[in-house]
Amino acid sequence: MSKKRLSIPEYAMALAEVASLRSEDPFRKVGAAALDADNRVIATAYNGLAPGFDAPAGFWDDRDQRQKFMLHAEVNLCSLFKRGEASIVATTTMPCTACMQTLCAYGIREIYYREVYKASDAPEIAALYGIHLEQISARVD
Repeated sequence: MSKKRLSIPEYAMALAEVASLRSEDPFRKVGAAALDADNRVIATAYNGLAPGFDAPAGFWDDRDQRQKFMLHAEVNLCSLFKRGEASIVATTTMPCTACMQTLCAYGIREIYYREVYKASDAPEIAALYGIHLEQISARVD
């Protein structure tokens, strides 16, 4: 008997999880994936430093000091498509407030996440703008 086919949100989350494996951040690895209205993958991204930047020695030692330099997965993701091109985004962690605002500005209508980020106002922002924001759990087969 074959396994149940992944739902579109599960598929997007699986892509986000694979993208997170590329993150340089030793503390928090976040991945994200964007699909268009036909559920085609248009981008994947992860949190990290600006492309082509090599961190100086000791950079990764102090999380608080480096945090302001990290580009969030959602920001990196949105840099890969134009407003209106993506309709679904999956991210391994709930978008922070600023990333949720960015996703709104890009016209994203559905956002799925795995881990809750308690310091985020994403649920309130989603409710105001009518965006579907949903936590999906790990798939167990």
